[in-house]
Amino acid sequence: MRQNWGKLLFIHWPIDAELLAPLLPAQLSIDTFDGKAWIGVVPFTMWGVRASFLPPIPGTSAFHELNVRTYVHFKGVPGVWFFSLDAANSLAVWGARQFYYLPYFNAEMSLRQQGNTIRYSATRHDARGAPAELNAAWATGEPLARARPGSIEFFLTERYCLYSSHRDRLYRSRIFHQPWPLQSATLDAYQSTMIRSLGIPEPAGEPLLHYAESIGVNIWPLRKA
Repeated sequence: MRQNWGKLLFIHWPIDAELLAPLLPAQLSIDTFDGKAWIGVVPFTMWGVRASFLPPIPGTSAFHELNVRTYVHFKGVPGVWFFSLDAANSLAVWGARQFYYLPYFNAEMSLRQQGNTIRYSATRHDARGAPAELNAAWATGEPLARARPGSIEFFLTERYCLYSSHRDRLYRSRIFHQPWPLQSATLDAYQSTMIRSLGIPEPAGEPLLHYAESIGVNIWPLRKA
């Protein structure tokens, strides 16, 4: 798959790894930074979504998405584990569930931008998942230096594979993109039940924020890990 991601905000909190462990396949280990696990809520929009051997299909190649994620590794290979992915495109939801075994859900979503302020909303309407919604507004800031290995920014954003599970088998998909062009950001408003819908409390405290205007991404098919 080829995709472009943009207007993307990484919203991260440190979290007790014991809260996340029951939600993960037994084969995976939680990846930590300075002894802490992290959970992220990531709203963004997508465009140019297509199979690598096909042109974009009108009506299916651009839509908003929102994911809830943590960081894991399997036999030393770090990656992303998605607890949920909401998308405003029913065909994309079907395809991702069918071919990537990812927990995608249908949702109504909107993104509006005025100046450097972005307002984003998502409401899940899919019986396969618990009710969940997000309403947020953020202001984008100055460009940040490229994330260096060993930094928290690198740990949270520079992930080049995703894991999924199906019938007790673990799968991995490789991802390629250039290093994230991160910017600072500030939250003007935030209300969400995305994490609570997993059966764990919404994190307390101020989140760590990183914004990216756009990035091109290649995603390979699933393989058994």
